[in-house]
Amino acid sequence: MATSTERVNVFWDSGMLNHNSGTGVFDTGMDPGFLDVLEKHPENSDRVKNMVSILKRGPISPYISWLPGRHALLPELLSFHSPEYINELVEADKEGGKMLCAGTFLNPGSWDASLLAAGTTLSAMKHVLDGNGKIAYALVRPPGHHAQPTRADGYCFLNNAGLAVQLALDSGCAKVAVIDIDVHYGNGTAEGFYRSDKVLTTSLHMNHGTWGPSHPQNGSIHELGEGEGFGYNLNIPLPNGTGDRGYVYAINELVAPAVRKFEPEMIVLVIGQDSSAVNITACTV
Repeated sequence: MATSTERVNVFWDSGMLNHNSGTGVFDTGMDPGFLDVLEKHPENSDRVKNMVSILKRGPISPYISWLPGRHALLPELLSFHSPEYINELVEADKEGGKMLCAGTFLNPGSWDASLLAAGTTLSAMKHVLDGNGKIAYALVRPPGHHAQPTRADGYCFLNNAGLAVQLALDSGCAKVAVIDIDVHYGNGTAEGFYRSDKVLTTSLHMNHGTWGPSHPQNGSIHELGEGEGFGYNLNIPLPNGTGDRGYVYAINELVAPAVRKFEPEMIVLVIGQDSSAVNITACTV
């Protein structure tokens, strides 16, 4: 049995499975009328169920400690998101749901799951801040790193990582670094701290560019931050076909030196799993 110092604390709540992202053709939610079986939305509960089962029954299960999640309180969300945007989400939930942008559907149950995802992430951060461990993993859905302070984007409603970063800052951490390895640009987190020199945001992602009104950022090397935050946003767009060796090189030669130079007191990892070669949303990377 692993000792407490060797274990990873995983924060999880099964209520997050109640976010039903719908069915249709890929992520459109559309039924063309000639399909017998509609596809599940790519961000569906099955993938997270499997992640839970792997952690509970897989080879690393002896090194996992499970801790409960919680709902975020509305005032906590205002540390990253605007009141107008949060009100939009609350009203959309009251009215039975809404498509907030392409592929991003707030359906019955989605708002409750979103509050659980945010609160669970905050609990994981608080666990580390209180000195209860060096590593905490918030296993959450809906995802969050595309959600910007004033809008939803890319299947994301609330920016869980952004909320955790702000909690660390508010709790006395002078500087926080974000390392995002999701195959898509962590534009929401970057946008939230784009004018801050207290947060270094780094993102390794496929070179996908902007994808519409909800995602105006292009993730290029030229997006460096603004004002006091200039130089504190590091984008590393990777060419299609980049494999493990490319990721390792980018981490060792670009990310690690930047983080060491920044000297953060806390590191937040955003570990979206869609950079896998077998993931349907980005199988070319």
